[in-house]
Amino acid sequence: MPFLQFFSAILIVALFIFSKVNSYENKISVKYKKAYSIIKSILKPILDFLKTVFKPFQIGDNLFIDTSQIILLILLIIILKA
Repeated sequence: MPFLQFFSAILIVALFIFSKVNSYENKISVKYKKAYSIIKSILKPILDFLKTVFKPFQIGDNLFIDTSQIILLILLIIILKA
């Protein structure tokens, strides 16, 4: 169980980095490109699956919140607290 909690903590940090950097993927320097691609290869399939289950939540005109990231964060926190 400690390994699962540790992995959850790592994924929470990775999710934060992914959510902040994803829009600027083409501007990432070569030094950090590999780390970002690893984070993306782990999170992208999970988020794509969650997007099929949970649709974005509209908070304004043409303004949506990606609920898949929120759901993943909640699940990871639950695992972390277990």
